[in-house]
Amino acid sequence: MHIEVQTRNVEGQVTSLGSAESFTLVVDRPAEGGGGRLGFNGGQLLYLAVAGCISNDLVREARASGIELSSVRVKVGGDFVGEPAVSDEIRHEVEVAGDAAEDRLRALVDPVDEIAEIPNSLRRGTPVRLAGVKVGRAS
Repeated sequence: MHIEVQTRNVEGQVTSLGSAESFTLVVDRPAEGGGGRLGFNGGQLLYLAVAGCISNDLVREARASGIELSSVRVKVGGDFVGEPAVSDEIRHEVEVAGDAAEDRLRALVDPVDEIAEIPNSLRRGTPVRLAGVKVGRAS
């Protein structure tokens, strides 16, 4: 499955709109970094990608097991350290509730942790490379 996303700054602003297919979100910098605090920063988006992936996979695997989840909460955190800043260990906690016994609900979590695409991409060190640059003068 090919995925492509992009960000585009709001004219004259640091704030950007991120898009993928028909979906959008706001990307910004903290006020102390010159942003308007109108949206997620890059680190938050990274951690949100981990949480979203785990959450989606929990729902999918629960349904495949005949379990209907009434609530799913995935909390992700870590710290960015060094120069340039890099995330240290990313930690996540999972809370699920549904129409199954606690042992069946708990049994969903470990397999999802093993198959979730975003955590696995990070764990396996997916390469990231600059594929092109276009420049122009402001008009």
